[in-house]
Amino acid sequence: MSYIPSNQKLFTEDEVSRITGICLDHLRKLAQLKHIGSLVRAAGAAGAEAEKWLFTNSELMILNVLSPRCNH
Repeated sequence: MSYIPSNQKLFTEDEVSRITGICLDHLRKLAQLKHIGSLVRAAGAAGAEAEKWLFTNSELMILNVLSPRCNH
């Protein structure tokens, strides 16, 4: 069973990975395939862009049901 803060509105891909047990690679592929989450681009050091996925509480619950925990 996963426990999440009830007042938290958005979750980063790192938080979702930790909560659901889905590795980041599988999480990103699942998000793209199922159109779940929002891809956010942020300017990083030296002008490089960093891409991170953000998920709502509802999307977190859906991911928890759609995908089993990764065993690797």
